Amino acid sequence: MEPIKPYKKGFDYSYTLGAFPTIELIKGHPETVKGVYIHSTFTDKDNIIKLCKLNNITVLENDKLISKLSDKENCFVIGIFEKYENTLDADKSHIILVNPSNMGNLGTIIRTAVGMGIYDIGLITPCADIYNPKTIRSSMGAFFKLRHQHFTSFEEYRNQYQNHDVFTFMLNGSNTLEIQNCPKTQLFSLVFGNEATGLDDSFLEVGTSICIPQSPDVDSLNITIAVGIGAFIFTHQTK
Repeated sequence: MEPIKPYKKGFDYSYTLGAFPTIELIKGHPETVKGVYIHSTFTDKDNIIKLCKLNNITVLENDKLISKLSDKENCFVIGIFEKYENTLDADKSHIILVNPSNMGNLGTIIRTAVGMGIYDIGLITPCADIYNPKTIRSSMGAFFKLRHQHFTSFEEYRNQYQNHDVFTFMLNGSNTLEIQNCPKTQLFSLVFGNEATGLDDSFLEVGTSICIPQSPDVDSLNITIAVGIGAFIFTHQTK
């Protein structure tokens, strides 16, 4: 394998930090894996080596590299993989994130979406780096179970996926989201804005605007919580 450097956004590769996300990487996208590094003190190396051998993946022991790439003392495995991008499944519901800025939040949203059975996430650029190891790690391997696609604008997304019912989550949304009155739809796009600014008022005219009820003692919900609430209610409204 070529020398691996600390991650930068412009690289054509990224890496997983830890045994669990590395295993999920190998299981989900073995064709992208360039190699796996393990620490000399890792106690479950036989299983990792066996999995890599089944997928013709090179395994190397390199304590120094692992220390250089990870700021966590309990990181014993790192997987190097080529960046890839999918197209969203037009026949499945989507979560659309408009200019998300925090990599930790993005990873948590990915994990939440997969946990709710939503496997398609669209990202409107500019946005946080979905390939950053921090994003991958906070997704707990869920990144490798979903399809993701970048768009330069929300209009570009809508032009490609016109059959979805769009629901924009906004503090001034015209419809209050309740379990008992959640719109009944089989194919939906749940749209969420930036952590700091949310969606601008132009999104009030896009599809159906939704407001999650909250107490007056907070100015807004954290985006990861909002996505979790919205995804849960919408995925259960037909059950």
